[in-house]
Amino acid sequence: MKNLILITCFIAIADSYISAQSAKSVYFELGGPGIASFNFDTRFSGREGGLGGRIGAGYSKFVGDGSSVFYLPLGINYLIGKEKHFFEMGAGVTPVFGVEDGDTVISEPFGHLIFGYRFQSPKDGFTFRAFACPVFNSIDFIPYYGGISAGYKF
Repeated sequence: MKNLILITCFIAIADSYISAQSAKSVYFELGGPGIASFNFDTRFSGREGGLGGRIGAGYSKFVGDGSSVFYLPLGINYLIGKEKHFFEMGAGVTPVFGVEDGDTVISEPFGHLIFGYRFQSPKDGFTFRAFACPVFNSIDFIPYYGGISAGYKF
């Protein structure tokens, strides 16, 4: 319940920024905090770089036991660069929701860091990201994990 309240608050705050901001993008990400996810990213300033945030939705199905897992990657990021080439760094949390035998199970969320390259057209158009993404929770730390994404900036 506590996680659901935090997620709802984050979405409400993000929504208030999204309506007045520029440099929004949507992208599909393979790897990273959502495993295989669709994401929305926006800048919190009127410029291409600087502080921004993301929210996504991912899904995995495990064939062996028939269970499925939903991921909700949430994060903030900062872009350093000019025109269309940026260094991206960020951090966030990914709540994990599993479905086993028809029952929804909320497992421990995991934290993530992002360090990587982002190509982002100055105008509307193609975006690409390649990044390292260490993930961690109270039990594990995986430093050598990463991902790529491709999408569209509007």
